[in-house]
Amino acid sequence: PPRFLPRPSAERSALLVAGAPGGMSAPFGAPLASVLLAVELLLFEWKPRSVLPVALASMTAAIARHYWIGPTPLFPTAAHTAFIGLDGAMLCVLGGLIAGLLSIALTMSVYFFEDAFHKLPLHWMWWPAIGGACIGLGGLLFPEALGVGYSTIAALLQGDVSMQLIVGVLVVKWAIWSIALGSGTSGGVLAPLLMIGGAVGGLETAVFPGYGVGFWPMLSMAATLGGTMRSPFTAVIFALELTHEFNMIFPLMLAVFPAYGLTTILMKRSILTEKVSRRGFHVSREYAIDPLEIIFVREVMRTNLVVLSSTGAADESPLLAVDGIQRLFPVVDDDGKFLGLVTARDVPRFMIERRMGGGVPSSVNRRPVVARPSEPLRAVVNRMAEQGVTRLPVVAGEDSTRLGGVVSLRDLLRARARNLTDERHRERTLRVRFIERIPRAS
Repeated sequence: PPRFLPRPSAERSALLVAGAPGGMSAPFGAPLASVLLAVELLLFEWKPRSVLPVALASMTAAIARHYWIGPTPLFPTAAHTAFIGLDGAMLCVLGGLIAGLLSIALTMSVYFFEDAFHKLPLHWMWWPAIGGACIGLGGLLFPEALGVGYSTIAALLQGDVSMQLIVGVLVVKWAIWSIALGSGTSGGVLAPLLMIGGAVGGLETAVFPGYGVGFWPMLSMAATLGGTMRSPFTAVIFALELTHEFNMIFPLMLAVFPAYGLTTILMKRSILTEKVSRRGFHVSREYAIDPLEIIFVREVMRTNLVVLSSTGAADESPLLAVDGIQRLFPVVDDDGKFLGLVTARDVPRFMIERRMGGGVPSSVNRRPVVARPSEPLRAVVNRMAEQGVTRLPVVAGEDSTRLGGVVSLRDLLRARARNLTDERHRERTLRVRFIERIPRAS
């Protein structure tokens, strides 16, 4: 449908992305996590034009799920205490770090097998067949590793699993999933990450103190998902919507964000963006405010300018002779009213026309593109790109007749350099002074 709508390319991309949260919201019953997943992994922006279609698709799917499946959570679990104490909080952080290491190992295993398939002396069309054969062999050894594994996830959260099942998931499921994705075979990511993370949580249940049935599997599932996919908010909300156990929000945060932080430090890209990067594309790792959005024109514009008079009341030739940087010369009348611009190339013609008289010289651009002192630099950059210019006069006043200065690309780069200095330069604001102790006389 987006191809038939007369919309810009960016808006068509948002409409295409809207299908993903709808497909996730309906089976999982997680409308909010579906929107967050689209923002954190697909859109990489938070703008009304992109978030609103995604949210509308997710809510529509959630309504349909209510009538077809019902309002019950996909993985109901036992109730847990809202606060687990300082010792429990520290163990949650430890569990999150373990999940972070697991996330790194999972990502490395997928791309290890992908590199291995590239080294095979076979045409790439045979790779999915080999991956499918490995999946079938794994299914013969451990049938529970096949399929989406919802029953296994539910059993892990309800504490009704054996050690044999946990080891089977960690060994067989991990292996066939990594081989399948590495071979280029289409496969999911959400359910396998929940299964493998829940299995590690099952091992932690045998070691860590108990804070309720399914506590550690749920914690490890969310932390593994957040660390592997670099989507911490999605992981926390997703776990809550899957179980409706909202007392777990604080323990989940204690585990998910350390896992996310560890993978961010030790891995350049997530399991999804690594695939995109290998195809020659770049995907941003972080959400950040554009520094040009928070710096205003008045902070960087140059006010030490050579200004030309339209009547020749002042002789600017000595100033022009020493000026080696200015390429744009504002023109004002005797009252200082801004009239227009003259480029450095047209200055000689301007001087000749001014001596001949007859009003404002024709070499003056009477309708230049201008900037305002209160505008953010990003608006100025966009205007320069649209108009194909590198310098703009800065005017003020309701009728745009008062000249404030000139802003150029060099000024924008200087503003960016200042922002980089603020981010990278380290300084101690509070200095410790050591007072020499004077020994007392005995």
